[in-house]
Amino acid sequence: MQLQAVDIVDQISPADFKQNYYLPKKPLVIRDMAKNWPAYEKWNWDYFKTLVGDKKVGLYNNIKSDAYTPINTADDYKTFGEYIDMIKMGPAAWRIFLFNIFEHAPQLTKDFTWPDEFMSGFVKRFPMLFVGGETSITHMHFDIDMSHILHTQFVGRKKVLLFPFEEQYKLYRKPFEVLSLADFSNYHHHNGTPDYTQYPALKLANGYDITLEHGDTLFMPAGYWHHMEYLDSGFAMSLRAMQSSVKGKLNGVWNLFGMRNIDTMMKKTAPHSWYNWKKKKIFEYAEKELRK
Repeated sequence: MQLQAVDIVDQISPADFKQNYYLPKKPLVIRDMAKNWPAYEKWNWDYFKTLVGDKKVGLYNNIKSDAYTPINTADDYKTFGEYIDMIKMGPAAWRIFLFNIFEHAPQLTKDFTWPDEFMSGFVKRFPMLFVGGETSITHMHFDIDMSHILHTQFVGRKKVLLFPFEEQYKLYRKPFEVLSLADFSNYHHHNGTPDYTQYPALKLANGYDITLEHGDTLFMPAGYWHHMEYLDSGFAMSLRAMQSSVKGKLNGVWNLFGMRNIDTMMKKTAPHSWYNWKKKKIFEYAEKELRK
């Protein structure tokens, strides 16, 4: 993999952001965006536990989904309070995915400000909380709705690996899915290099590497591939904004209602032949990248 650092600023003007990051679809970390929000000091495990500790949440482990598993299927369920108690005790490779805490505790929406001056199209009904125990992993994928993301880390540190959407075939994207066939787990450790023998095109993939800390806001442009590993137990909030172009919006609609439904249907009706076809196409596309 050919990795470079993500640009980091303390502050940035909306005009500078749009010209140098939003329009060219380049990631950026803004250190001070969230520091003026009440959430920066207020949000912690105990506060969330008092608000939504009794709510049941779906938990996801570190095992990559196989060829026959519909995406976004939870591996276990606990109350939010039980989950917090578990991950506070030490490493726990379980994470919560797309938990809309704001539906259960709408007062939390007063603790942050939507940065409308930076981009339009925010989906304000769906701010999302992402929670993970130390050592938990979000495997390499891109967001199915193709939205721009402002991802703010509140508690704990998190390693993030980023690639532009166009690197999809070097990343061994599964056809009709948003996932990579390759495993990037522990990529940042000395012995955690992805398997270049099995996936040689990964060597050509151009991307970014960043560690997010308390208060950091990462701008992830639409369609960016991302792999996240929790160095500490922690949580982050994502604010999503639809793309301004009609093409960008239509791509998201197709992924949500066309591509995903086709994949789910084929996994149910012809799982083995569907998987074999996918695997053949994955390596055909990667071989083309290697020959360029």
